[in-house]
Amino acid sequence: MHIPDGYLGPYTCALFYAVMTPIWYRAFKWLKGLKPQQVPLLGVLTAFAFLVMMYNLPVPGGTTAHIVGGTIIAILIGPWAATVSLTIVLLIQALFFGDGGITTYAANVFNMGVVLPFVGYYTYRFLTKRVGLDEVVSAGVGAYVGIVTAATVAGTELGIQPHIQPGYCPYSLSVSVPAMAIAHILTAGPAAAVVTGAVVWYVRKSRPDLFEMRTILRTEG
Repeated sequence: MHIPDGYLGPYTCALFYAVMTPIWYRAFKWLKGLKPQQVPLLGVLTAFAFLVMMYNLPVPGGTTAHIVGGTIIAILIGPWAATVSLTIVLLIQALFFGDGGITTYAANVFNMGVVLPFVGYYTYRFLTKRVGLDEVVSAGVGAYVGIVTAATVAGTELGIQPHIQPGYCPYSLSVSVPAMAIAHILTAGPAAAVVTGAVVWYVRKSRPDLFEMRTILRTEG
C-alpha cells in the first residue's frame, strides 16, 4: 500500500500535504491527554506496526500486500494514537528503507494512518455498541474493513492520476482499484483480521485495565 515517488503528480502530493497538516496538528495535540501508563504501550504498538509492515504477503500479479496494525492501535488507545504511530513508522520506512516515497509521504499517512485506523475503529465500535458483537470478532472485522478501505482509497488516488497529471501512474481506475482492493480482500485483509482479533483477545484476557484506560481517555478527551 506504500505509494512510491513518481506515481502521484505534484498537485496530488501537495494536496495531501495540505490535508495532512491540520490532521497532524490535531493528532499530536491529542497526545497531551495520554495517561502515563499508556505512553509505553504506544511505543510498543508503534514498534509492532513497524514490524508487521515488514512482512509482505505474495498476491496474484507478482506483487505483495501487508497488514498495517493501525486498527489494533486505534482499539487499544484511540484512532488519533494510530495516526501518530503510523506517521512515525511511515517516515522511518520512507527515509531509511525506501518503502514509500517522500513526495507521497502525506498520501501514505492519509491512507494508512487516517483512513485505515478511523474506519477500522468506528467499524469495531459500531459492531460492539450497536450490533452487540463480541469485541474480538468486531476487532477482526474492523481491521478487515479498515485495510480494504485504505487500499481502495490508495487505488483511487493512483487511478485518477492519468486524468489529472498524465505521465505519473499509468494505470486507470479500472486497473488500479481492483488490483489494490482484491489483493487486500484476499490476503492482507484476512491476515489483519486474524492478528487484530488475536491481539484484542489476548489483551482483554491478560490486561483488561488497558480497555478501562482507553475508556477514561476517550471520555476526558
